[in-house]
Amino acid sequence: MNFQQLRSIREASRCGFNLTEVANVLFTSQPGVSRQIRELEEELGVDIFERNGKRLTGLTEPGKGILQIIDRLLLEAENLQQAGNDYSDQTRGTLTIATTHTQARYVLPKVVQAFRAAFPEVRIALQQSSPEHIAEWVVSGKADIGIATEGLSQFKDLVSFPCYQWNHVIVVQDGHPLLDKKSVQLADLAAYPLITYDVGFTGRGHIDEAFKRAGISTDIVLTAMDSDVIQQYVSLGLGVGLVASMAIESHRDHGLKTIEASHLFSPNVTRLAVRRGAYLRAYTYDFILQFAPDLKREDILKALSDHTEQAA
Repeated sequence: MNFQQLRSIREASRCGFNLTEVANVLFTSQPGVSRQIRELEEELGVDIFERNGKRLTGLTEPGKGILQIIDRLLLEAENLQQAGNDYSDQTRGTLTIATTHTQARYVLPKVVQAFRAAFPEVRIALQQSSPEHIAEWVVSGKADIGIATEGLSQFKDLVSFPCYQWNHVIVVQDGHPLLDKKSVQLADLAAYPLITYDVGFTGRGHIDEAFKRAGISTDIVLTAMDSDVIQQYVSLGLGVGLVASMAIESHRDHGLKTIEASHLFSPNVTRLAVRRGAYLRAYTYDFILQFAPDLKREDILKALSDHTEQAA
């Protein structure tokens, strides 16, 4: 039994049983992957995968249990490497952060600046994508930390922590009729074309939920992942924008005005997630505590410990 065999099994499951993709991920050949899988099955005396001819189609019942063990073994092997790196040099390495555009553009710059001042020899890799992909990257170990508003708490292989709360605001062109209203209501908004985030991004779920609960239909004419893009199209007169409040703090004047909307939509909570059972290097804790000052190192350690015991 060797780690290449274990990785072949894990990646076969992750890649939808496509051995060509597995070979690409592991930088080897498809026959090599097939051989690794077959040798481990022979050594264990059970079929891990269901097959249709030579093609893998799924996991057998024993295979499902074996895959869980393999995941734990490979995670602990990665933790061992991380621990060695940590003890040999606690101030060098790479911290990979998966996040959304809004977090990367408006929230993280000050945190990254402070972190770099404290750890000048740690390189930071920012990966931007959807909350679903962010979670997948952290689960797979491609990212150390995931930061997003939606979805991170729904993944059983992640431990996530609430970091801060924020609201949506309304963005309109200067002189827009909504600026004359003392308190804008949902029906007032629905009278205009709306521009906001894609489904699954930056609290979009709370926007849809508010209109649905009120029984009000909307005309959402344009959606985007990027707060700057939304504001750009508002400035062109294509509609009324609904964006995250933190995206206005660094707002460049495009002749736009903002209107309070915290009374219309439920508040949103940005969460930070790490992989369950992962060994976090010392500087990773420092970054987390700079991003979420209300958290304590002991709380993070306890949450990771609790989840590890549940998985055992």
